Parts: sequence; C-alpha cells; structure tokens
Amino acid sequence: MTHDDNSAPRSAPEGLACDAASIRLIAKAAEDHVATCFTRFETQKNHCKFGVQGICCRICHMGPCRITPKSPRGVCGADADTIAARNFLREVAGGAAAHSDHGRHLALLLRKVALGSGGPYTIKDEAALRRCAVALGIEETGPDGPKAVLDLALELADFFISEITSQEEPLKMLGLAPLKRRSLWAQRKLEPLGVDRMVVEAMHRTHIGVDHAHENILNHAFRTSLADGWGGSRIATMVSDILFGTPVPVKSRANLGVLREDTVNVIVHGHEPALSEILAILVRDPDIQARAKAVGATGITLGGICCTANEVLMRHGIPVAGNILQQELAIITGAVELMVTDVQCVMPSLPTVASSYHTKVVSTNDIAKTRGAQHKSFSHAQATEAARELLEIAIDNFKNRDPEKIEIPQETRELVAGFSVPAIKHMLGGAFRATFRPLNDAIMQGRVRGICGIVGCNNPNSKMEEYTSIITKRLLENNVLVLKTGCAAVASAKFGLLAPEAAMKLAGPGLSEVCRAVGMPPVLHMGSCVDNSRILEAASEVVAEGGLGDDLGDLPAVGVAPEWMSEKAVAIGCYFVASGIDVVLGGRFHVEGSQAVYDYLHGEVAMTTGASFHVREDAEEAAARVLEIIDARRAKLGIDKKAERKLFDMKDRRAQLV
Repeated sequence: MTHDDNSAPRSAPEGLACDAASIRLIAKAAEDHVATCFTRFETQKNHCKFGVQGICCRICHMGPCRITPKSPRGVCGADADTIAARNFLREVAGGAAAHSDHGRHLALLLRKVALGSGGPYTIKDEAALRRCAVALGIEETGPDGPKAVLDLALELADFFISEITSQEEPLKMLGLAPLKRRSLWAQRKLEPLGVDRMVVEAMHRTHIGVDHAHENILNHAFRTSLADGWGGSRIATMVSDILFGTPVPVKSRANLGVLREDTVNVIVHGHEPALSEILAILVRDPDIQARAKAVGATGITLGGICCTANEVLMRHGIPVAGNILQQELAIITGAVELMVTDVQCVMPSLPTVASSYHTKVVSTNDIAKTRGAQHKSFSHAQATEAARELLEIAIDNFKNRDPEKIEIPQETRELVAGFSVPAIKHMLGGAFRATFRPLNDAIMQGRVRGICGIVGCNNPNSKMEEYTSIITKRLLENNVLVLKTGCAAVASAKFGLLAPEAAMKLAGPGLSEVCRAVGMPPVLHMGSCVDNSRILEAASEVVAEGGLGDDLGDLPAVGVAPEWMSEKAVAIGCYFVASGIDVVLGGRFHVEGSQAVYDYLHGEVAMTTGASFHVREDAEEAAARVLEIIDARRAKLGIDKKAERKLFDMKDRRAQLV
C-alpha cells in the first residue's frame, strides 16, 4: 500500500506534540498504518523556496513565473515586490472572505427568523439584540415605545447585509472603534467599503496588468482586513449572540479523553454554529438518549473539534475533543461513530482515515463537499429534522465498532470558557455596575502589566502547542492577562490554563490577585477564531473606560499568532495591525523574496497604522518581544513607574481642598 492508500510508517516521527493523548494516538496511527497530517508533513518538508519566499506568480498563463537573480522580472515585467504583495493581498482576501461569508450566512438567518421563516431558530437573547442596535445607531424604540423584537431584528439584519454588500459608503460598523482610530483610518485612506466590494477589488487589483505598486497593494490588504475584523467577523459574533445566546462562563473539559467507550460518540467539526447548536440541544432529548440505550450504549457524547467546538462549548458546555491537528486523531481512537463537518479547516483526508475504522463522515454545507464523505445538505428550515437524522446515523453505527481498534486516551482537563465582553464586565463590576474599570485601574497601578490576545491555529511546522504553551506561561508569570480564541484557546484548555486555579499556580502576584478577586482564570476563552472581534470589542471598552489613552494604539496590548497557518490568520493579523495593535508571529509570511514588502509589513506600516508585525520563531524570544512592546506603551502613557503610596493625614487633606 502507498501513502495514498492510507498507509503510514510503522513508527511515528518523534517530537510532534506536547500532550500525552496526541502522542499516543499518533503512535497508534502508525501501528494501524494510517497516514495523518503529521506523517504527510514529513513528506512535504522540503517546501518550494519560491513559494516560501512569495515570488512565484501563477496569476496569468504566460507563466508561471518565478523570480531569481538571473530572472528578476516575470514575463509581464512584474518584479518580486509586485508579486509578493499580490500574493499577500490574495491571502488576506481569502481569509476575509471565509469569516465574512460566515457572517453573511448568519445575517441571512437572522433575517429569516425576523420574517418568521427561520425554522427552529429564535431570538434567544433580546438584550443582545437591543445592545447591538444601540451600538450601531439603530433606534430600538418607536413612537409607541420599544420596537417589537422581530421588527428590530429585521432592521438589524438588513443593516448587516447592507454592510456586506455596500458599494460606495464606508463601513458603518467602523463606528464601533474609538474616535481617534476612526479618524486615522479616514486620514490614511484605510476606511473599507462593503465586505464584498473589498474582496472583489482585491482580486481585481491583483489581476495581471492592474496594481503594481507594492505599498498600494498592501494598503488594500489592510483595508480588506478591516472590512472583515470590524465588519464580517463582528457581524458573525453579534448575530450568534442574538440567535444562540451571549456566552457566560461555563465549566467543561478538553482533550480526546472526553470521548467515552460506553456512549455513542459524535464529533462536530468546522466553524459555523447553526447545525451544531441544534445538535447540542437535541442530544439531550430523552427519545434520542433512549434510542442510544436501545443499541447498548449508555447515552450519547457530543464533542467538538476546532471552532465549532468553541461555539458549542461557550453556550452549552459541550466538551472540546481537540484542535485542528487532532481531527484525524479523534477518528483513530476507534470510538467515534460520526463526524459532522461544515466549513473551514476540515481536512480532505478524513474519509480516508475513517475507512480504517467504523466512523462515518458527513459533510453538511454545499460549498464544502469532501470526496468519500456522505453529504447531506443542511437547511435552516429543516434543522431539527437534519440533526435528528444525523444522531440516528451515529446511533445505528454504534454496533459496527471494532473493540480491538478502540483506544481512548484518559487525558482531559477542566476548563472555564465563555468570556464574552458583557460577561467580563459583569465579573469585574457586578450586575448593577458592569464595567472594565477594575481592569483599567489594575493596569494603571501595575498589578496587570498589559493584555495579550493569543489567537490562531496549530501547525505541524512546530511541535503542536509547545510554542503556544510556553509564551502563554511566560506572559502569565509577568502579570499579562491573556485573551484567547480558536485553537490557541483549545491548547490552553488542554494544559489546564483555562481553570481559575491557574491564577494561583502560574500567574504573577498582581495578575493572580486580580483573577482571584473576581474568580476568573488568567487566560480568558473568548470563543472561536471569528470571535477575535470580541478582542477588538474588549480593547475598545478599555479605551472608552478611560485612563489608558484614547486609541487602541495607546493600549499596553499585543496580539500573538504563535502557530498560525491559514489565510484567515493573515487577515486577522492585518486587522489587528490596522487597528493599532502590534502582532507577534510565530511563523513567517511568504514574502521574504521581496525586501520591500518584508520591510513594509514588519516596520514601515507603523508609519500608517501605528503598529506592525514582528516575527519571533522562538517562543521565549516572542514573550520577551511582547513584554518590550507592552512596556513601551506603558512608558508612553506614563504608567511605567509604580506610584508611591502615601497615607494622607488631616493636614494633607486640608491642603488639597485649598
């Protein structure tokens, strides 16, 4: 058998993962002769140097062209600067399209709900609906009092859809950013128009014979990313909260040990929450549970992989089975009856891996079919029926398990997730004075040194989750509050960093004091990768609270993408930098074949946005760079020195009154 036939070496390469569950299942895959992303990576390690440097152009069919010292220009005359910038912009456009299309589908679902054709979906969180309307300048009251819920939902849905399709007006959702930052975008011509317009224009600019100036191309990359971060992704988060509920802190568990040998095991995998939301509800249905018991199981366990996992974790406490690189390993346990996939980060290898076990793989989105998987088109109107059918497929498959192939690792860790911005404000200030004030005060007093948003994927280029874990622990030791999303958050969950107890064990004294005072972990799980918009929201709230500058670029805050790999991560990094927040990368962009493009992204862009990218492939060096940036921001704010405490006597108080 060849690798294409699903064979693998008899022994797995070493040093691929940090957690015992993944290490054991990588070894089991080798024993079972099943290829995984880890073994396939070994065959792909000698990457094309032209691709790595970003100087291979395939945009027209006079080529492909690649730039070398002897051939410094392509057939059309494009040089390395133009080619690398074009390739970079196309990555940003792809990432922005992925998250913004997610937002579009949810906005359309909100509209259907408002019109009474949303199937089982309803407005679960009226407060979130009204909160969003007020924030976006939509009147929530009419002449006769508060608008009816569905009327307001329709108005808001139409607003969101217009933000996606707008052709000539700047994105209105930029109004959610601090005034100073909005003024900078306008002055520097970085204001995006509608999401669709930005993505289409990105593809047009990079067509042969259009935009050749690397600065101009790259500035459009930042405009396009802003349309995603403050537009498409923010829409996805807002609508999810309205339809499915705003997350609040919830306890659960993480890692492959959440699967059980005595239950029917179903994995949801991908990024869109609509179907998984119904599955999370229906899996508790007594009839479904009874049917599972009738086939010899004790019930059904629903677990998640990737960002669909984060969605159902935040709102239902559904356990997280793992990250993107563990999707094949979940099947290799031999205990998964069904894996349900939707969009993004779903490996086409899954049906091949599943063919060695009894697992059924079912794709559900018509833009994301997988060869070898069963496909069942998902309709919002028939969501309950679709979810029930999927669970029945899983239950009927339980009898096909091979007991000799089952190996479920026992490793799991407790976690607390669900830290939406309203939930954080509630924890800090209470029900009647929800506020970021205590956090701002702690930063100004030096108990909390700063804030770091750690986001992004996992990448077999490095030992899975090692970099993420090292930098997280170093920042906690140095009193930096960490906000996490996506697979980076899953990494922290697996190593116990999402538990409140981590504040006592791993955080510096100031951060530990703050976390223990309010009962929160030192690493706050804020959701899926589309929920990076929550980090921007939190940063804007800190600015609005006062005392730490009047722009996002003033805050002692940094973004980190430690093990990133996708186009979405490129777009996310760009909208953080365009918002004034420096981003430290654990891996390099494919632009180093152009010194001009590299210099612009890693330095010169700060002249436009106030921030730039910083590559640190070593986690310890990355942590040091984060602290340097935070300390520089603190010094600029004048809060770098600890204020001397003075006890005032009556004479001092009288002097203050004069």
